[in-house]
Amino acid sequence: IRMSGIKGLQGVVRKTVNDELQANIWDPQHMDKIVPSLLFNLQHVEEAESRSPSPLQATEKEKESPTELAERCLRELLGRAAYGNIKNAIKPVLIHLDNHSLWEPKIFATCCFRIIMYSIQPQHSHLVIQQLLGHLDANSKSAATVRAGIVEVLSEAAVIAASGSVGPTVLEVFNTLLRQLRLSIDYALTGSYDCAVGVSTKIIKEHEERMFQEAVIKTIGSFASTLPTYQQSEVMVFIMNKVPLPSSQQSIEAGKAGENRNRLTQIMLLKSLLQVSVGFQCSNMLTALPSAFLDRLLSAALMEDAEIRLFVLEILISFIDRHGNRQKFSTISTISDISVLKLKVDKCSRQDTVFMKKHGQQLYRHIYLICKEESNVQAHYEALYSMLMLISIELANEEVVVDLIRLVLAVQEIAQINEDNLTAYNRCALFALGAAYLNLISQLTTVPTFCQHIHEVIQMRQKEAPYLLPEDVFVERPRLSKSLDRLGPEVFFWQSKISEVLGGSGYNSDRLSTPYIPQLTDEDRLSKRKSIGETISLQVEVESRNSPEREQRAPAEEITYETLKKAIVDSVAVEEQERERRRQVVEKFQKAPFEEIAAHCGARATLLQSKLNQIFEITIRPPPSPSGTITAAYGQPQNHSIPVYEMKFPDLCVY
Repeated sequence: IRMSGIKGLQGVVRKTVNDELQANIWDPQHMDKIVPSLLFNLQHVEEAESRSPSPLQATEKEKESPTELAERCLRELLGRAAYGNIKNAIKPVLIHLDNHSLWEPKIFATCCFRIIMYSIQPQHSHLVIQQLLGHLDANSKSAATVRAGIVEVLSEAAVIAASGSVGPTVLEVFNTLLRQLRLSIDYALTGSYDCAVGVSTKIIKEHEERMFQEAVIKTIGSFASTLPTYQQSEVMVFIMNKVPLPSSQQSIEAGKAGENRNRLTQIMLLKSLLQVSVGFQCSNMLTALPSAFLDRLLSAALMEDAEIRLFVLEILISFIDRHGNRQKFSTISTISDISVLKLKVDKCSRQDTVFMKKHGQQLYRHIYLICKEESNVQAHYEALYSMLMLISIELANEEVVVDLIRLVLAVQEIAQINEDNLTAYNRCALFALGAAYLNLISQLTTVPTFCQHIHEVIQMRQKEAPYLLPEDVFVERPRLSKSLDRLGPEVFFWQSKISEVLGGSGYNSDRLSTPYIPQLTDEDRLSKRKSIGETISLQVEVESRNSPEREQRAPAEEITYETLKKAIVDSVAVEEQERERRRQVVEKFQKAPFEEIAAHCGARATLLQSKLNQIFEITIRPPPSPSGTITAAYGQPQNHSIPVYEMKFPDLCVY
């Protein structure tokens, strides 16, 4: 009976779908009956999730199956759907899945939308995405498992549609997903779908909300990976602009509940950004990563929350690592032969050089400030190590290598002086981080004397202070020492020695001998750590306080409000004077008599001629005499000036 019914529906579809004289089969009153009937027959199949979504060439035996026949009929119906009929065909599918609670297992729902996406015309794919997004918003107060099912179906459909015409709705997809992410955070914090504590009678399970949040983040990553680079860049900027940061347009809520909400929102959005950045590959970082995006991202790197700082470091590493070297630096160690890592190294491109000239000091400054955080754990130091090494491999020329060495020596000084009262673990970790980096960078530079100095210090540490090496620090039970203030000079890397050995190999010794001092902004000095806003990176070369060049340099003019105001007023005054002079000239030529104008011009011409005569007298010398020179008094040679008509030329020169 079911087979006959499906065949009847198939005949109706074939007869009326394109026949203007028949009833319009695309009307909701007809689609609300046809589509659920086909879906009901599709449900009665074992292992629906293993079915191929592509059209099948059915055998005679398969034609006897109601499921196969229903699938072919549904494919045929959707394949004939025009642009204006897609909505009427998809809406009954969504209602059927809602009524029969088919979102939670998600297997059947995923199978249905695979069939839909592969059956409709490619240029109509974005309409299905819009329908799913609207349905997700309509179910924003449904159970987390239902929303998670819709999100995963959306993920499958969006990936298929990415090769079609999903372009116009790219940001709409991400906007809806991020909105659902924030709603889920509110539900988990308040325990209510009305975002007020104790109002809703529904029980919200926090672990289900976390599962939904992970599903959303996974969907964001999988969809972004199908997009071209320029759209991935737009998506990352879009997500970063949603992250609530102080000193930004995003509102920052006060109070304990507001802090929790802000923190969870920041973490979830940075997780989403990390998912997008993992699949992001670009050859020109300067155009792919706008300055405003990097400023906001790096401002989050200075927040007090250790988890947020770690996410920012991981995101930056994903951007910089373009040759898959990240995993080779996952463990901090002092290996003796860098060739075992089998690094993929390319020459630094011109675009990378420009990128580092523009943003290098900004990156160094944030690395330096992150190193000073007491809440850092092993994961932070591993991320810092990876980032330093990846910059050295992916973006470095000689100037960048010099700056990185200065930076690492400044980090060693943080641990050595300990002005920030870091713990013994933090200090030992910074010493070990510097040793591991200098060990590898010395082998990359292939300067024998540099390698020798680094190797000697590492050997001395192995004998005298093994707790300053990564092999003793970055383990499950670190072996530390409390006598870090009584260390001898032989266990430290010295800037003067490194400057000497690298300067002899062509590196900039003056720059190497200058200690690295980050340029701190007013915001760093005045703002609270928990609410640090966007940082302003000044691309300024910070030189040593003891440099003799610094004393000779004229002090920079202080730019204040009054200075700017004066400059604006002065420029306006100059324009007024010029305008008045032009008006007087025009008025004079319009009203003055001709004789006065002629006399004025004649006087100017006479003055000009006299000036020209003076110039000619000074610059024009008489020609040298062909008869040679005679010696005047005091032995000075003196030229004779003979008129041309008296000169004696050789016969061959006379015509």
